[in-house]
Amino acid sequence: MIHLAIIPDGSRRWAKARGLPAWKGHEKAAENFRPLAEWCRENSVGVLTVWCFSTENWKRDTKEVSALMNILEKYLRNERDAFLKNDTRFVHSGRKDRIPRSLAAIIAETEEMTKDCKKFALHLAVDYGGRDEIIRAVRRMRASGATEESLRAHLDHPELPDIDLVFRTSGEMRFSNFFLWQGAYAEWVFTEKHFPDIAPEDLADCLAAYRKRRRRYGA
Repeated sequence: MIHLAIIPDGSRRWAKARGLPAWKGHEKAAENFRPLAEWCRENSVGVLTVWCFSTENWKRDTKEVSALMNILEKYLRNERDAFLKNDTRFVHSGRKDRIPRSLAAIIAETEEMTKDCKKFALHLAVDYGGRDEIIRAVRRMRASGATEESLRAHLDHPELPDIDLVFRTSGEMRFSNFFLWQGAYAEWVFTEKHFPDIAPEDLADCLAAYRKRRRRYGA
């Protein structure tokens, strides 16, 4: 089973090209997400990680940020019954202290109600940054001693396998502080398409490209 991570760039550019406000692009991206997650669940993806909001995204317009938080909350409220039906475990990485309380609450509730699901894991990164996660892990470690194993044990979700493949959309080709520890040996696939235009066929092409590669892990 593959751990696929998606950096879903291009929602604002998609909206701008259509003369729409930025939040409309995020809304379209959320609508687009369900068929992509369903495809992953049925096609050898054991964990799907999606970066919804970074620690740096707080610099954006406050109206856009507020709309995005509302979209995330609405998505979870609409989908959590389907998570249970489809044996999907939901997990969140990132900070919960800065996002709206209602969103933090629905995240915690959904994590708890799906904790025993086994078939598939949907892992959303909200108010997440790789450096921030490592700093938080070090603070949790304190006097336990710094080793690779002990630091990993204090990451947000040490039980999840390392990322195998990162798929980044909209022509961006940067690491951007994305799961620095878990993605250390990940393969990358890029596309020029904006995320709201991504279809399951694009994920199929992405995984096909990944399976042709030989992973050496530095050897």
